Amino acid sequence: MNTPSPAHTHVEQHMQSSAILTDIVIGMSDGLTVPFALAAGLSGAVPQSQHHLIWIAGLAEIAAGSIAMGLGGYLAGRTEVDHYNSELKREYEEVASVPDREREEVREFFSNLGLSKDLQEQAVDEMTKDKDKWVDFMMKYELGLDKPDPQRARKSAFNIGVSYIIGGLIPLSPYFFTSDGITGLKLSAVITLCCLFVFGYFKSKMTGVHPLGGAIRVMVIGALAAGCAFAVARMIQF
Repeated sequence: MNTPSPAHTHVEQHMQSSAILTDIVIGMSDGLTVPFALAAGLSGAVPQSQHHLIWIAGLAEIAAGSIAMGLGGYLAGRTEVDHYNSELKREYEEVASVPDREREEVREFFSNLGLSKDLQEQAVDEMTKDKDKWVDFMMKYELGLDKPDPQRARKSAFNIGVSYIIGGLIPLSPYFFTSDGITGLKLSAVITLCCLFVFGYFKSKMTGVHPLGGAIRVMVIGALAAGCAFAVARMIQF
């Protein structure tokens, strides 16, 4: 019976994140923290008889925040596409106007890989036969730019906006079912801090950071933000 060699049993453990996961992390991170801090601050300032103002203001903030965050994601995605297209146009112009210099840059790339001069020449000739492939090669290996999804801006805006809304409703939901702001704040703190811990754990695991340490860090940041907002509101009130 043949034993598999280490080359066949080795499994790569590198983390592969996606654009969707990045958007969700951005939206959920702010969605959990900002409305939580706002509601905590209002809990320390709004009279108990008017605690409904907390969730009204919270819903307004979630609406505004999701639009702002989504717009930010859209602009970032649009900028990425525009930048790529601008560099692509410039690269086509350089291939047409200074082909010898561009061929030399391709040769340098293969030289850095350790290929012999003969193989370098063969690789350069093969790569520069097709102008489109040549330009794509230069975009990726000279400029370090991968072709972005043309729908990236819209997808990013949607993903971030929806994630912000979902995250924001978590700390706000207890205020719908309580008769006073302080009780709502206590329930909101328990629920939100638990969610921040879980969110921080998986976020850290995705990015290769120590999961437990990352979870505690995210939870502490959320707690500090809410605590400061509540304390400031109390001080202003008095």
